[in-house]
Amino acid sequence: MKRIGLVLTLVLFTVLGAVAQIERPVTWAYAAKKVSKTEAILYIKANIEEGWHIYSQNVKPGGPTKTTFTFSPSGDYALVGKTIEPKAINYFDENFKMNVSYFGNGVTFQQKIKLNKGTTAVKGKVEFMVCNDKQCLPPEEVSFSIPVK
Repeated sequence: MKRIGLVLTLVLFTVLGAVAQIERPVTWAYAAKKVSKTEAILYIKANIEEGWHIYSQNVKPGGPTKTTFTFSPSGDYALVGKTIEPKAINYFDENFKMNVSYFGNGVTFQQKIKLNKGTTAVKGKVEFMVCNDKQCLPPEEVSFSIPVK
């Protein structure tokens, strides 16, 4: 019986050690601000660890995975225009053999919405790819729910 307990303990610590090594250099934060009774602006912020970067929404095909926002359809709100981003850093990437645009440290995206209801929750997902000067992590998709009050 002690042997089984010892083996299970070793397996548990091995699994925990492997999980602890997963890199997550980007965390996301969300907020909404009503600008009138019928309009609000969603703020979607990427907090990026030093040395890492994510790509603009405007990367051309053949390059890295661009940041993409998908909003779940709802009768409570309607999107107004596209998700906007600040000016990105542009450079020629030798790996992709093309010009790319990216954000380091942090970036806040904004999406304007028209409200059909006083309060709601805007749900969706963001897909992005994060890289540093040595490696790129596989594209990741993160779901969100932003309360609008």
